[in-house]
Amino acid sequence: MIDFRVYDESDAPEAARPMLEAAKKRMGFVTTLNGVMAESPELLAGYNALAEQFGKSSLPLQAKQVVLITASVENGCEYCVAAHSTLALKARVPAEVVASLRAGKPLQEPGLEAVRRLTQLVVAQRGWVDDADIEAFLAAGYTRRQVLDVVLGVGMKTLSNYTNHIAHTPLDPAWQDQEWSR
Repeated sequence: MIDFRVYDESDAPEAARPMLEAAKKRMGFVTTLNGVMAESPELLAGYNALAEQFGKSSLPLQAKQVVLITASVENGCEYCVAAHSTLALKARVPAEVVASLRAGKPLQEPGLEAVRRLTQLVVAQRGWVDDADIEAFLAAGYTRRQVLDVVLGVGMKTLSNYTNHIAHTPLDPAWQDQEWSR
């Protein structure tokens, strides 16, 4: 196995240090994901930019969490499922919703289920989603903009999920209570 270093704000490549310092201020610690991504300051910057834009997207807060967990489950990313499950619960996403997402099961709430289903299809079918599935998402009350906001969230998760697969990123203690495996 290739050993990827987990940097912090004091020993990362110079260009990554300000981003890790900002992450530490925002989260209270530097996640091991950010520490691994710091090897490529451009990857870290790209991930941060996508995360910021996804945070500003038109999807409601709970729908954003559904996208992040669903994409991570579909990609089999143990790190991101644990991290986003923890963050979703802190954002007051109901525990039963988080449990269903982690299990890859449909959600009871139709609007959130539409988000889960579209996200799952975007990941599994690499964006080749049938028009009927897009229409079902729109019929659930979402917009064309929100279709593309789902794509943005999937893109963000693709960067982190693939990084974690390649680097075997160790799970942060903050995410341990929501540890998950495929």
